[in-house]
Amino acid sequence: MIEEGQIWEALRRVVDPELDCNIVDLGLVYGLEVRDGRVHVQMTVTSPGCPLQEMLVAGVQQALRDVPGVADVSVEVVLDPPWHPGLMRREAYERLRQMG
Repeated sequence: MIEEGQIWEALRRVVDPELDCNIVDLGLVYGLEVRDGRVHVQMTVTSPGCPLQEMLVAGVQQALRDVPGVADVSVEVVLDPPWHPGLMRREAYERLRQMG
């Protein structure tokens, strides 16, 4: 059986290379569903037309396929509600703010 914590841990290994921060701490993951070896992730990107969208989705798919017991992964990218810095974990926000 897949633990939801394993999924969140795997998602933290997916990093937005422009911001050098993982997608969980950035607040890009809006939700996930784990059932019978299938994982569905609902996520967003930092802006519509984000050039990294395909790379981030591929990273999520690969990271989750590496979790033992995961048989199928689907990723849904949504733009509503739009992402904003207030969705970030505080530590990530502070680090990015210091970077300028």
